[in-house]
Amino acid sequence: MTTFRSGFTLWQMVSGARELTEHPSVLERINEVLRIMGPAFGGTGYGKGRPLVNALEDVAQESLLLGDFALAQRFQRFAAYAGGELFLEILENYYDENARHRSEEGMRRLVAMGADRAVAVLDALSKDNPEATVADARDLFRGIALSVDHLGLGTGEGGIRLPTRERRRLQQYGHMELVLRNLPRPASTEAARMVGDFLADADAGLLAQLLELKARRAGLDALRVAVEDETSSESALHARLKNQEWIFGGAYVAELARRQYTSDTILDIPLLRGDGSLHVVELKRANIKDLVIRRSGHLMLGAAAHHAVSQAQNYLRTMDENRKGILARHGVDTRRASATVVIGHPRFVSGGVTSHEIAETLRTYNTHAARIEVITYGTLLDSAARMLALASAQQDPAHQTEEPTA
Repeated sequence: MTTFRSGFTLWQMVSGARELTEHPSVLERINEVLRIMGPAFGGTGYGKGRPLVNALEDVAQESLLLGDFALAQRFQRFAAYAGGELFLEILENYYDENARHRSEEGMRRLVAMGADRAVAVLDALSKDNPEATVADARDLFRGIALSVDHLGLGTGEGGIRLPTRERRRLQQYGHMELVLRNLPRPASTEAARMVGDFLADADAGLLAQLLELKARRAGLDALRVAVEDETSSESALHARLKNQEWIFGGAYVAELARRQYTSDTILDIPLLRGDGSLHVVELKRANIKDLVIRRSGHLMLGAAAHHAVSQAQNYLRTMDENRKGILARHGVDTRRASATVVIGHPRFVSGGVTSHEIAETLRTYNTHAARIEVITYGTLLDSAARMLALASAQQDPAHQTEEPTA
C-alpha cells in the first residue's frame, strides 16, 4: 500500500523552485502543484495523493523536455517523496541548507560521542589489563563491531531513546559508512600522499565519467542477476531497469517521468528520443519456456510473445489517436511512436531450441515489423555489456593517443 506524503516543507521547496525557472509552461505546472497542495477544506492539512505525485512528475517531464535537467531531477525527487519512496530528510539534505547544516552538526556530534566512548573503552581495557597491546585493543573493537546487532537503544529511564527521525539518520550514516568502506586505504604515508596528489590533479570530467561507468556496471550486474533468477516478476525486472535508459542504446536522451498519457494506458518504460518523440518499452518476464516454438519443422514465436506484441500495438494505436491532446498537455510527440518488447531469455526456452535459432527467429519476425521490435533479455544484456566495454576502452589511457601534429 502506497503511503502518500505532503506538508509545509514540501510546499516551501516547491514554492522556492518557482524562482529557478522562467519557462511559462514549467511555471504553469508548478502552480498546479501548489494549487493541489493548498490547505484542504480550509484547514491546515496539505493536499496529497496520486494527483500530487502526477503533478510533480508533470513538472519534471516538462523541465526535461526543455533541457533543464537539474530542475527535472529536483521535481522527480519531490515526486518520490510525495509517493512515499523517499524520506523527507533526504530532500532536506539536497535542498534545505539549514537542514543540511543541522544534519552535519548531528553527524559531528555522533562522531565526537563515538570517539569519546572509544576512549572510555580503551581506559577500561588498560585498567583491567595494564599490559594490553594494540592487538588487544583491535580485538576488543572488532568484538564490539560484531556484537552491534545485539545492542539496543534501551527502554528504561536510564536507556538512550531516539525519535524515529534520529534513527533514520543513523541508518543513513550506516549507508555512508558502507560507501566509505569501499574507498582505497593507503598502506603507508607515502601512498596516502600519492593518492592525494592524484585526486588534486585529476580531471573532474574524467572522474565523473569513471563513476558513471561504475554505476552502470553495477546496474547491469543487478539486472543480470534478476534476469537469471527464474522467479523474477515483471515488476522486479522493471525495478532494475528504472532510470537506466542507456541500456537501450544511445538514441534515447532520458526516461520520461510520466508513465500514463491516457486513462487506460500505463507504459512500463517511456523513453524520449533526441527529436522529442516517444519510444515505448514493454517488459515481460525472462522465464518464458515457449518464447520460440517448433511447428511442422518451422520455428515461430510462441503465444506469450504474440500477446506482448499485441499489447504494444494497442499502446501505439492509442498514442496515435490521442496525439494532439498528449502533445498539448505533456509536450511529448506520440505520432508514429515506436516500441520495443523485451521478453524471455534463451536459457529458459524449452524444446531444444538453441540461442542461435532464437536469434534467427526474432530477426525474421522483426524484419516484417514496422514499429515494434522484439528482443530477449539476453540480447539486451549483451548489447549493454558491449557498450560498457567500448566506453571503458575509451577511458583507458592505453587507448588514448595524441593526434599527430601538422
